[in-house]
Amino acid sequence: MVQIRNFCIIAHIDHGKSTLADRLIQYTNTLPERDFHDQVLDNMDLERERGITIKSHAIQMVYQYRDSDYILNLIDTPGHVDFSYEVSRAIAACEGALLVIDATQGIQAQTISNLYQAVDHGLEIIPVLNKMDMPSAMPDEVKDQIVDLIGCKREEILEVSAKTGMGVDLILERIIERIPTPQGDPEAPLQALIFDSVFNSYRGIYAYFKIMNGRIRTGEHVKFVNLNKDYHADEIGVLKIKYEPRNMLAAGNVGYIISGIKSARDVKVGDTITHYDRPCDKAIEGFVEVKPMVFAGLYPVEADDYEELRASIEKLQLNDASLSFVPESSAALGFGFRCGFLGLLHMEIIQERLDREFDMDVVTTVPNVSYRVITTKDEMTEVHNPSGLPDPSYIQFIEEPYIEAQIICQADYVGAIMKLCIDKRGVLKNQVYLTTNRIEITFEMPLAEIVFDFYDKLKSISKGYASFDYHYTGYKPANLVRLDILLNGDVVDALSSLIHRDNAYTFGRRICEKLKELIPRQQFEIAIQAAIGSKIIARETVKALRKDVTAKCYGGDITRKRKLLEKQKKGKRRMRQIGNVEVPQSAFLAVLKLD
Repeated sequence: MVQIRNFCIIAHIDHGKSTLADRLIQYTNTLPERDFHDQVLDNMDLERERGITIKSHAIQMVYQYRDSDYILNLIDTPGHVDFSYEVSRAIAACEGALLVIDATQGIQAQTISNLYQAVDHGLEIIPVLNKMDMPSAMPDEVKDQIVDLIGCKREEILEVSAKTGMGVDLILERIIERIPTPQGDPEAPLQALIFDSVFNSYRGIYAYFKIMNGRIRTGEHVKFVNLNKDYHADEIGVLKIKYEPRNMLAAGNVGYIISGIKSARDVKVGDTITHYDRPCDKAIEGFVEVKPMVFAGLYPVEADDYEELRASIEKLQLNDASLSFVPESSAALGFGFRCGFLGLLHMEIIQERLDREFDMDVVTTVPNVSYRVITTKDEMTEVHNPSGLPDPSYIQFIEEPYIEAQIICQADYVGAIMKLCIDKRGVLKNQVYLTTNRIEITFEMPLAEIVFDFYDKLKSISKGYASFDYHYTGYKPANLVRLDILLNGDVVDALSSLIHRDNAYTFGRRICEKLKELIPRQQFEIAIQAAIGSKIIARETVKALRKDVTAKCYGGDITRKRKLLEKQKKGKRRMRQIGNVEVPQSAFLAVLKLD
């Protein structure tokens, strides 16, 4: 009898998850040598270019150990804080996890938060110390950190090098010995959890599932419990590098189902698949609905592409369940969508994918977070967009979301990191020395302050050593104002932002200066103003292009020249009344990169 092991890899960004997955695939001969390439599970060009995993990837390997065949289902997970939702889904489909830690860097904040998720799900944790071939490896120090963190014995920690392949056989043995077989009853009614899905333009939607109980056969009539829709299983199979069809899959297996579903709305990650005529008693406790942290407007450059953009975002949402969107319109940009992202990297990746995979040119507005407005009538409204803010006379107070941030860094950088957090309106909650030279700092700070460039600044201050993780704690009242940008007296709603009153003046001035550089000169003068309500707080002027009307005057009285200049001035004034200002796409993007 073939036994099954389902496991995932948990690690911080750049600790060698994808490389270790490559070695496991090579060691188990899952892929012929001629088809092999580095980062074989990262199937997006974007993932290879940036060297990060964006999507969870599942693959089945077969390994023979002590004359028995074992099926190993590996789910490779992302490491960046913006993709923690992908990690939660991978964890729900596994019984064990490899905790991979870089021997040169030690434990990082993101590793800790993903580890706690895995422990909460009751996963068996196998600690792995990677990059042991590096001259800068510090095995003894890092082992002490691992023992403190998970309470294992020192000899249980596996020393490996994913690059050279050292110790990979020990990992496979440990997976088989330590990770439990999936507990499920093959004879019970079918109960399968959807943990991912992808869109194929020829065959519709492939839903990836893990069978908790029961078994499924090709051609059976199945039902998606939460959406209450039924389909026929045209094809089922397992996930190798390519899809491999099977006639039957039983409890404990991870696989895919194709049932001719064409609409992205008909598959929801976290849903339960069961038989139509013999349904299970209740749906599996799925994943929590993901809460977007950052909101931004996406608008098509050409207004005619609106429907195409909607279809593209729907297909992306299938593959990335943490993306949410609702239609909205803007006076400056026309019709578009208000999208919710888990963070700025997530937003950047979605823009890149829209461009590469769907050939969509989009304009992105300034990202912001969602605020709660309590009106004078004690009613609460959620505001995702500064233009949706009620009149200031009706506002009692505004609340903004707060997070608890954990930063792990070397002791040398503590002063600079504290200054950065305090400048971002953070309040120090706690600091703990993990070792003599590593410190964990906990800050409470507004989410809006980390949206722009916090992560980049943190990395540059700490020379790349600090690791950052955060979780949402709730809303608190804040002294916020709406900052509007006006061009010749007209508000450009796409550039409006909600901002703390103390930062409004400097931010407004910087935007005006930036726009002055970017807006091309016209035949008339353009006034760029930043305003809070009716009060102008900053102004820059783009001078008019002028024809030299006095060129034909040689000598003579000054009044002739003056008469021509006055005539020109009148024409400029009339032109300004009817002239429209074109704001280039680069101006919207530059505001995002203001520093």
